[in-house]
Amino acid sequence: MYKTVAETLYELSGDPKYLGAQSGFFAVLHTWGQDLHFHPHIHLVVLAGGLTNLNKWRSSSKKFFIPVKVLSKKFRGKYLYYLKLYHRQNQLNFYGDSRQYQSLKPFQNLLDICYAKDWYTYTKKPFSGPLAVVKYLGRYTHRIAISNNRIVSMDENTVTIAVKDYKDDSKGKTLNLTGIEFIRRFLMHILPKGFVKIRHYGILANRNKKTKLALCRKLTGSPSYKPKFEGLTAIEILCLLMGRDVSICPACKQGKLKQASSFYPEMSP
Repeated sequence: MYKTVAETLYELSGDPKYLGAQSGFFAVLHTWGQDLHFHPHIHLVVLAGGLTNLNKWRSSSKKFFIPVKVLSKKFRGKYLYYLKLYHRQNQLNFYGDSRQYQSLKPFQNLLDICYAKDWYTYTKKPFSGPLAVVKYLGRYTHRIAISNNRIVSMDENTVTIAVKDYKDDSKGKTLNLTGIEFIRRFLMHILPKGFVKIRHYGILANRNKKTKLALCRKLTGSPSYKPKFEGLTAIEILCLLMGRDVSICPACKQGKLKQASSFYPEMSP
Protein backbone atom coordinates (compact mmCIF):
# COMPACT_ATOMS: atom_id res chain seq x y z
CA MET A 1 0.00 0.00 0.00
CA TYR A 2 2.78 2.45 0.91
CA LYS A 3 4.66 1.68 -2.30
CA THR A 4 1.55 2.13 -4.43
CA VAL A 5 0.55 5.36 -2.72
CA ALA A 6 4.04 6.85 -3.09
CA GLU A 7 4.44 5.94 -6.76
CA THR A 8 0.94 7.21 -7.58
CA LEU A 9 1.62 10.64 -6.09
CA TYR A 10 5.17 10.84 -7.45
CA GLU A 11 4.04 10.19 -11.01
CA LEU A 12 0.90 12.34 -11.02
CA SER A 13 2.42 15.33 -9.22
CA GLY A 14 5.39 15.18 -11.62
CA ASP A 15 3.04 15.31 -14.62
CA PRO A 16 2.91 18.91 -16.03
CA LYS A 17 -0.81 18.40 -16.61
CA TYR A 18 -1.36 18.46 -12.83
CA LEU A 19 1.61 20.00 -11.04
CA GLY A 20 4.85 19.34 -12.88
CA ALA A 21 6.95 19.34 -9.72
CA GLN A 22 8.16 17.13 -6.89
CA SER A 23 5.73 17.39 -4.03
CA GLY A 24 6.09 16.21 -0.44
CA PHE A 25 3.77 14.18 1.76
CA PHE A 26 3.63 11.98 4.81
CA ALA A 27 1.54 8.85 5.25
CA VAL A 28 -0.10 7.42 8.37
CA LEU A 29 -1.37 3.83 8.46
CA HIS A 30 -4.72 3.16 10.13
CA THR A 31 -5.88 -0.46 10.31
CA TRP A 32 -9.12 -0.58 12.28
CA GLY A 33 -12.74 0.47 12.11
CA GLN A 34 -15.18 1.03 14.96
CA ASP A 35 -15.99 -2.69 15.19
CA LEU A 36 -12.26 -3.61 15.23
CA HIS A 37 -12.42 -5.44 11.91
CA PHE A 38 -9.26 -5.29 9.80
CA HIS A 39 -9.68 -2.19 7.63
CA PRO A 40 -6.21 -1.04 6.50
CA HIS A 41 -6.08 2.36 4.85
CA ILE A 42 -3.59 5.19 4.63
CA HIS A 43 -4.13 8.87 5.47
CA LEU A 44 -1.94 11.36 3.62
CA VAL A 45 -1.07 15.00 4.13
CA VAL A 46 0.27 16.47 0.88
CA LEU A 47 1.95 19.81 0.26
CA ALA A 48 -0.12 22.13 -1.95
CA GLY A 49 2.72 22.53 -4.40
CA GLY A 50 6.21 21.30 -5.17
CA LEU A 51 9.74 21.97 -6.37
CA THR A 52 10.38 22.01 -10.13
CA ASN A 53 13.51 20.70 -11.88
CA LEU A 54 14.71 24.32 -12.01
CA ASN A 55 14.41 24.58 -8.21
CA LYS A 56 11.41 26.88 -8.41
CA TRP A 57 8.32 26.57 -6.22
CA ARG A 58 5.10 25.78 -8.07
CA SER A 59 1.77 25.99 -6.25
CA SER A 60 -1.02 23.57 -7.05
CA SER A 61 -4.29 24.75 -8.55
CA LYS A 62 -6.56 26.46 -6.02
CA LYS A 63 -9.42 24.40 -7.44
CA PHE A 64 -7.81 20.98 -7.08
CA PHE A 65 -4.53 19.16 -6.60
CA ILE A 66 -5.08 15.98 -8.63
CA PRO A 67 -8.58 14.85 -9.77
CA VAL A 68 -10.02 12.05 -7.64
CA LYS A 69 -10.83 9.78 -10.60
CA VAL A 70 -7.30 10.07 -11.94
CA LEU A 71 -5.87 9.18 -8.52
CA SER A 72 -8.23 6.22 -8.16
CA LYS A 73 -7.40 4.66 -11.53
CA LYS A 74 -3.66 5.13 -11.11
CA PHE A 75 -3.74 3.65 -7.59
CA ARG A 76 -5.87 0.68 -8.71
CA GLY A 77 -3.54 -0.12 -11.61
CA LYS A 78 -0.40 0.02 -9.49
CA TYR A 79 -1.85 -1.87 -6.53
CA LEU A 80 -3.09 -4.77 -8.68
CA TYR A 81 0.16 -4.80 -10.66
CA TYR A 82 2.16 -5.38 -7.49
CA LEU A 83 -0.39 -7.90 -6.24
CA LYS A 84 0.15 -9.95 -9.44
CA LEU A 85 3.91 -9.56 -9.14
CA TYR A 86 4.03 -10.74 -5.52
CA HIS A 87 1.74 -13.67 -6.33
CA ARG A 88 4.06 -14.71 -9.17
CA GLN A 89 7.03 -14.46 -6.79
CA ASN A 90 5.23 -16.48 -4.09
CA GLN A 91 5.45 -13.58 -1.63
CA LEU A 92 1.77 -13.65 -0.63
CA ASN A 93 0.42 -15.71 2.26
CA PHE A 94 -3.15 -17.00 2.21
CA TYR A 95 -5.17 -18.19 5.21
CA GLY A 96 -8.66 -19.54 5.84
CA ASP A 97 -11.14 -18.83 3.06
CA SER A 98 -8.48 -17.02 1.02
CA ARG A 99 -6.39 -20.16 0.48
CA GLN A 100 -8.22 -20.77 -2.78
CA TYR A 101 -6.33 -17.80 -4.26
CA GLN A 102 -3.04 -19.65 -4.07
CA SER A 103 -4.13 -21.24 -7.36
CA LEU A 104 -3.67 -19.09 -10.42
CA LYS A 105 -7.17 -19.29 -11.90
CA PRO A 106 -9.11 -18.24 -8.75
CA PHE A 107 -6.52 -15.51 -8.18
CA GLN A 108 -6.97 -14.21 -11.74
CA ASN A 109 -10.76 -14.22 -11.27
CA LEU A 110 -10.28 -12.13 -8.15
CA LEU A 111 -8.12 -9.65 -10.07
CA ASP A 112 -10.74 -9.39 -12.82
CA ILE A 113 -13.36 -8.49 -10.21
CA CYS A 114 -11.02 -5.87 -8.68
CA TYR A 115 -10.26 -4.31 -12.08
CA ALA A 116 -14.00 -4.07 -12.85
CA LYS A 117 -14.73 -2.09 -9.68
CA ASP A 118 -14.44 1.68 -9.32
CA TRP A 119 -11.81 2.25 -6.66
CA TYR A 120 -12.21 5.19 -4.34
CA THR A 121 -9.58 7.66 -3.19
CA TYR A 122 -10.48 10.93 -1.57
CA THR A 123 -8.68 14.25 -1.53
CA LYS A 124 -9.70 17.70 -0.42
CA LYS A 125 -8.36 20.94 0.96
CA PRO A 126 -8.76 21.01 4.77
CA PHE A 127 -11.72 23.14 5.81
CA SER A 128 -10.18 24.16 9.14
CA GLY A 129 -6.61 24.52 7.95
CA PRO A 130 -3.63 22.15 7.93
CA LEU A 131 -3.14 22.15 11.72
CA ALA A 132 -6.60 20.65 12.18
CA VAL A 133 -5.68 17.78 9.85
CA VAL A 134 -2.43 17.09 11.70
CA LYS A 135 -4.30 17.14 15.02
CA TYR A 136 -6.88 14.69 13.64
CA LEU A 137 -4.21 12.27 12.42
CA GLY A 138 -2.31 12.68 15.67
CA ARG A 139 -5.06 10.71 17.38
CA TYR A 140 -4.03 7.60 15.47
CA THR A 141 -0.26 7.74 15.41
CA HIS A 142 0.41 6.19 18.84
CA ARG A 143 -3.02 4.88 19.76
CA ILE A 144 -4.10 1.26 20.03
CA ALA A 145 -7.19 -0.12 18.30
CA ILE A 146 -9.59 0.56 21.19
CA SER A 147 -9.42 2.66 24.36
CA ASN A 148 -10.66 1.52 27.76
CA ASN A 149 -13.55 3.97 27.79
CA ARG A 150 -15.13 2.18 24.80
CA ILE A 151 -15.33 -1.10 26.72
CA VAL A 152 -18.83 -0.95 28.21
CA SER A 153 -18.77 -4.21 30.15
CA MET A 154 -17.34 -7.71 30.22
CA ASP A 155 -17.77 -11.04 31.96
CA GLU A 156 -16.16 -14.46 31.68
CA ASN A 157 -17.49 -15.01 28.15
CA THR A 158 -18.51 -11.68 26.58
CA VAL A 159 -17.10 -8.23 25.93
CA THR A 160 -19.42 -5.32 25.07
CA ILE A 161 -17.94 -2.31 23.30
CA ALA A 162 -19.35 1.06 22.22
CA VAL A 163 -19.32 1.77 18.48
CA LYS A 164 -20.48 4.45 16.06
CA ASP A 165 -22.56 3.11 13.19
CA TYR A 166 -21.46 5.31 10.28
CA LYS A 167 -24.01 3.62 8.01
CA ASP A 168 -26.77 4.78 10.36
CA ASP A 169 -26.00 8.49 10.74
CA SER A 170 -23.09 7.79 13.15
CA LYS A 171 -25.48 6.65 15.88
CA GLY A 172 -23.92 5.31 19.07
CA LYS A 173 -24.53 1.60 19.56
CA THR A 174 -23.07 -1.36 21.43
CA LEU A 175 -21.53 -4.52 20.03
CA ASN A 176 -21.35 -7.83 21.91
CA LEU A 177 -18.36 -10.09 21.18
CA THR A 178 -17.12 -13.30 22.71
CA GLY A 179 -13.89 -12.85 24.63
CA ILE A 180 -11.98 -14.88 22.04
CA GLU A 181 -13.37 -12.86 19.13
CA PHE A 182 -12.56 -9.58 20.89
CA ILE A 183 -8.94 -10.66 21.40
CA ARG A 184 -8.72 -11.92 17.81
CA ARG A 185 -9.86 -8.58 16.41
CA PHE A 186 -7.63 -6.61 18.75
CA LEU A 187 -4.50 -8.58 17.88
CA MET A 188 -4.97 -7.93 14.15
CA HIS A 189 -3.95 -4.31 14.75
CA ILE A 190 -0.64 -4.94 16.50
CA LEU A 191 1.97 -4.11 13.88
CA PRO A 192 5.10 -6.22 13.32
CA LYS A 193 8.16 -5.20 15.32
CA GLY A 194 10.13 -2.51 13.52
CA PHE A 195 7.28 -1.65 11.16
CA VAL A 196 7.32 2.08 10.34
CA LYS A 197 3.78 3.40 10.67
CA ILE A 198 4.46 7.03 9.68
CA ARG A 199 6.50 7.57 6.52
CA HIS A 200 7.71 10.73 4.78
CA TYR A 201 8.23 11.14 1.06
CA GLY A 202 9.48 13.61 -1.54
CA ILE A 203 10.40 17.02 -0.18
CA LEU A 204 9.44 15.87 3.33
CA ALA A 205 11.72 12.81 3.27
CA ASN A 206 14.48 12.91 5.87
CA ARG A 207 17.23 13.16 3.26
CA ASN A 208 15.60 16.29 1.80
CA LYS A 209 14.71 18.23 4.95
CA LYS A 210 17.92 20.24 5.12
CA THR A 211 18.12 20.83 1.37
CA LYS A 212 14.94 20.78 -0.69
CA LEU A 213 12.56 21.51 2.18
CA ALA A 214 14.75 24.37 3.38
CA LEU A 215 14.78 25.79 -0.15
CA CYS A 216 10.98 25.55 -0.39
CA ARG A 217 10.60 27.44 2.89
CA LYS A 218 12.83 30.17 1.51
CA LEU A 219 11.03 30.33 -1.84
CA THR A 220 7.59 30.53 -0.22
CA GLY A 221 8.63 32.89 2.56
CA SER A 222 7.60 30.37 5.18
CA PRO A 223 8.75 30.93 8.78
CA SER A 224 11.75 28.91 9.89
CA TYR A 225 10.88 25.86 11.92
CA LYS A 226 12.25 25.21 15.39
CA PRO A 227 11.22 22.19 17.46
CA LYS A 228 9.05 23.32 20.36
CA PHE A 229 11.11 21.57 23.04
CA GLU A 230 14.56 21.88 21.50
CA GLY A 231 17.29 22.34 24.11
CA LEU A 232 14.99 21.75 27.10
CA THR A 233 15.49 19.13 29.77
CA ALA A 234 12.87 16.47 30.45
CA ILE A 235 11.66 18.26 33.61
CA GLU A 236 11.35 21.56 31.75
CA ILE A 237 9.30 19.91 29.03
CA LEU A 238 7.04 18.35 31.65
CA CYS A 239 6.51 21.73 33.33
CA LEU A 240 5.64 23.37 30.02
CA LEU A 241 3.10 20.66 29.25
CA MET A 242 1.59 21.13 32.71
CA GLY A 243 1.53 24.91 32.33
CA ARG A 244 4.00 25.60 35.13
CA ASP A 245 6.81 28.13 35.34
CA VAL A 246 10.03 26.18 34.72
CA SER A 247 12.07 28.77 36.60
CA ILE A 248 10.35 28.30 39.96
CA CYS A 249 10.14 25.15 42.06
CA PRO A 250 6.45 24.51 42.90
CA ALA A 251 7.43 23.17 46.35
CA CYS A 252 9.78 25.75 47.86
CA LYS A 253 8.93 28.58 45.41
CA GLN A 254 12.63 29.33 45.19
CA GLY A 255 15.26 28.40 42.66
CA LYS A 256 14.91 26.27 39.55
CA LEU A 257 13.68 22.69 39.20
CA LYS A 258 16.44 20.14 38.68
CA GLN A 259 16.63 16.62 37.36
CA ALA A 260 16.42 13.96 40.08
CA SER A 261 19.63 12.39 38.77
CA SER A 262 21.53 15.57 39.72
CA PHE A 263 20.73 14.80 43.39
CA TYR A 264 20.81 11.03 43.11
CA PRO A 265 23.42 9.92 40.54
CA GLU A 266 22.32 6.31 40.89
CA MET A 267 19.04 7.32 39.17
CA SER A 268 20.87 8.35 36.02
CA PRO A 269 20.27 6.09 32.97
